[in-house]
Amino acid sequence: MKKESFVVLMAEDDEHDIVATKRAWKKHHIANPLYIVNDGEECLDFLRRRGKYSEPGTAPRPGILLLDIKMPKMDGLAVLKQIREDEELRSLPVIILTTSKADEDRLRSYDLGVNAYIVKPVGFERFSMAVRTINLFWQLVELPGGGR
Repeated sequence: MKKESFVVLMAEDDEHDIVATKRAWKKHHIANPLYIVNDGEECLDFLRRRGKYSEPGTAPRPGILLLDIKMPKMDGLAVLKQIREDEELRSLPVIILTTSKADEDRLRSYDLGVNAYIVKPVGFERFSMAVRTINLFWQLVELPGGGR
């Protein structure tokens, strides 16, 4: 029996990384719908279905969140903190996908309850394989709420 796909939300402000992620999605035939927001405030708007995401159907509940740390308006760690403090969002699996190799960012992420911390590999092929591996892993995991 094939597992039903779930929505993936990516919070990323770097256009190069967005394009690379979309290319990896196509290359590996990833069936999960990918939604992209460009800053921390927009990420929370999407998750809480407010502002431009208040119309029904514009912000489906994601099964996982790929979250960059260094974003405008509100950084990823502040977003993660708000997610973990929100009764309705706290069980959302969050993967930090970042260029930051700083120990303090990694430790703070885990202190705030991140599910995984991944440093973005350099080069499209390595990045693409990382995206594929993340997807394969989360296809095996039982998500809270059925991933919907």
